[in-house]
Amino acid sequence: MKYPELPNYNQHAETIERWVQLKAEHRSAGIEPILKDAEAAMLSAIKRLEALPPDAEQTKQEPDGLTEIKALRSAGPRRIANATDNADFPSRLEGALLGRMAANILGSPVELWDIPKMAALAEELGAPFPPTDYWTYVPEPARLRYQKSRRDEYIRGKLRAVPVDDDIAYTLIGLLIMEEFGPELSVEKVGQAWLKYLPYAETAERIALENLKAGTPAAEAATTDNLYREWIGADIRSDPWGYMSPGWPEKAAEFAYHDAYISHRRQGIYGEMFFSAAISAAFVVDDPIEALKIGLTEIPQKCALAESINWALEVAPEIRNYQQARDAMDEEFDIMHKVHTNNNACLTVWGLSIGGTDFTKVIGETVAMGMDNDCTAATAGSIVGAIVGKAGIPERWYKNFNNTVISYLNGHETFAISDLLSRFQAQARRVWETAAG
Repeated sequence: MKYPELPNYNQHAETIERWVQLKAEHRSAGIEPILKDAEAAMLSAIKRLEALPPDAEQTKQEPDGLTEIKALRSAGPRRIANATDNADFPSRLEGALLGRMAANILGSPVELWDIPKMAALAEELGAPFPPTDYWTYVPEPARLRYQKSRRDEYIRGKLRAVPVDDDIAYTLIGLLIMEEFGPELSVEKVGQAWLKYLPYAETAERIALENLKAGTPAAEAATTDNLYREWIGADIRSDPWGYMSPGWPEKAAEFAYHDAYISHRRQGIYGEMFFSAAISAAFVVDDPIEALKIGLTEIPQKCALAESINWALEVAPEIRNYQQARDAMDEEFDIMHKVHTNNNACLTVWGLSIGGTDFTKVIGETVAMGMDNDCTAATAGSIVGAIVGKAGIPERWYKNFNNTVISYLNGHETFAISDLLSRFQAQARRVWETAAG
């Protein structure tokens, strides 16, 4: 889509600031009334924008209710097969979890970097680009991420466990939610878990968490003062629902819906539903693109995200590397924010279409595309990992995890990967037991 051309407000604001400084230095009178008028004009514009109604026809195609969403889906398999009955399920689950963690670690030190900056770091280090292994150095190595892990704990030579990241934290909290509340999930139960386990959050999740703490009902936490509700924050929470509904994409999407609703609306919700369903399907298919196409059948077929994904799949044969992917994304999505759901979802699609079942190529190409690349790569790594299993992931990506995940969740400083795998399997069996009913 194309956005209206925006005036250069940042430049105007800087110019105002410079004039204020200069006139104050000259002891000019009358500065304050001018500033108040400027602020009033900006606040008026904000209120007018907020009051603009969305397009009625598009709104009909993009409901926020689960029943309405289901009514607008295309035909799909809904429930494929109980993957927990398959002998390869433990390996596929381990591949998905390790794949998500490895890809996230690769992307975290260069999160949101543009391509030239990443390529320059690779050249400085004498490393290939796109990357085929973890970075061996990152700037600001001592700076903490999420108040826990130093930036150099994500690099080759310093990696001793899976360091903290929100992409991993929400995978963990999804498991805790299911263990505590069971398959009868609701947004209210998600809200209870967030208040119990989440010490802090970012963007849409931060707003929702603040609203919950202020007493806002969970069902309304996403819509109060939340301009981030169609950003990527919900779709990075997709994985646990796919892990715990392997081969049952409709159920994975239902779980994802209740989880997403606490912080997101429209494309934000659909992003989590889409990727949860795709991850669920990845446990019973052998092609990442097939898994993505199944994921599409669980969201409204005419929503903006579905249109974006269908476009990405259509042009995928022409996208052969990270640069072509980024160029196509930039042209298609104009000034859409770099952590929006739709543009990043297309990069994940292309990472999988370029790399296929070559795990290293999938995550390396996806990280190299930039944007919210720790998130896009982690999702791609999860999907390809579920298809190829642990045996399909080169050992260098996980051998230094030492069976340990570092966490910032309240009351959970570390997790053992072996324990996580057992617990996810237990919940997957628990979910599939509900199918009989």
